Amino acid sequence: MTEGIVVPAPGAVIADAARRIRHVFVRDLELGAKIGVHTFEKTTTQPVRINVDLAVDEAAYRPTDELADVVCYEDIVNAIKAIIAQGHVNLVETLAERVADRCLIDPRIEAVRVRVEKLHVIAEASSVGVEIERVRARSAAVGTPQRRW
Repeated sequence: MTEGIVVPAPGAVIADAARRIRHVFVRDLELGAKIGVHTFEKTTTQPVRINVDLAVDEAAYRPTDELADVVCYEDIVNAIKAIIAQGHVNLVETLAERVADRCLIDPRIEAVRVRVEKLHVIAEASSVGVEIERVRARSAAVGTPQRRW
C-alpha cells in the first residue's frame, strides 16, 4: 500500500470497464467504536477508521440519474454506523467481516474490500488494523432479488 493510494490486490476486480465493474468507495470514515480485548477497551469508545471498496456490477444499473438505481455510499456509511451501534466487538477482524457481509447483501456488489484501523492504540503507530477482501459466490447472486440497504 502506497500512502494515500489504494492498490488493488492481484486479481482484484475494482473499476474494470471491460467487465463492466464500477468502483464505489468510502474513504477514511472515522467513528467511535467499542472494540478490543483489553478491559479498558470494553468500556470506552475509541476512534476507528474504516475504508470500503466495492466492485459493483454495472449491468445491474439502469441508465438513469436516480439514486435508487445505484449503490449509494450514504447507505453504506449508515450500515457501518448501525453495525458499530450494535455494541462491543473484540476484534477488528470481526468488525471487518460484519461490514463485508452487510455489503454483500446487495446482489449488485460482486466484491468488497474492508480496512478497519484502530487509531491511537500503539503510541509509535498512527494506526493498526486489518484489511480483508470478500468476493460473492457466483451461484449466490443468480436469481437473488435486488435489495436496498
